[in-house]
Amino acid sequence: MLQFFTKKTFLKDLLDGFVDMHSHILPGIDDGAKSIAESIDLIAGLQALGVKQFMPTPHVMQDFYPNNDETIGNAYQQLLYALDAKTRSEITINPAAEYMLDDNFLKQLETQEMFTLKGHYLLIEMSYFQPPINLEEIIYKIKTKGYFPILAHPERYSFYHNAKEQYLKMKQLGCFFQLNMLSLSAHYGKNVEKAANYLIENDLIDFIATDTHNLNHIKKLSNLTLNKGLAKKLPAIIEKTCSTFSVI
Repeated sequence: MLQFFTKKTFLKDLLDGFVDMHSHILPGIDDGAKSIAESIDLIAGLQALGVKQFMPTPHVMQDFYPNNDETIGNAYQQLLYALDAKTRSEITINPAAEYMLDDNFLKQLETQEMFTLKGHYLLIEMSYFQPPINLEEIIYKIKTKGYFPILAHPERYSFYHNAKEQYLKMKQLGCFFQLNMLSLSAHYGKNVEKAANYLIENDLIDFIATDTHNLNHIKKLSNLTLNKGLAKKLPAIIEKTCSTFSVI
């Protein structure tokens, strides 16, 4: 009896020339790369997946990672200096930041220039335990300052899993959504994978990124396969991500 097999679609097959607008590859300033050597290894691994342009987004958290112009700029310059000429000629690196919506965020918004992605897009995240009480006010202030808020990995906030109407509310407030690629697997748990599929199926995801912190993430990304539904939906999200954030 003949058996017919369809070829698996690997996520990496869709990433040639990809613009990764969320990762933690800058050395020694958050929970991502711990050293310059590790940063270089992460870049090489992401290049092998197809990433061409890198937008490192170190955490900015008041109590854990109080990053600023100096810490981000220094880490960026150290990394550039350490890269060989061949790698520098093959890629671009333009740092931004991922801002936790903590008690210090509104003060930062008022008193300093923010590290944004191309086009004044501002990458933000929330606590995994609960959203800020004044979330609507924060989103409004971000927009009045001329920034476009992108909520990082909305699928990972478990408090929205059984309150999916909150996703729509966030979109109505003018918030863009960025999905983590590893959320398309069980890496963060089955509930996160289900939420990721829900958001994609309902056309709520605007952008996608690796959110790479370590080499294990890259290994999992290299082996990640897609079902037919995802293989059909993801190319448009990937294209929108690249066209929005490409600097070439």
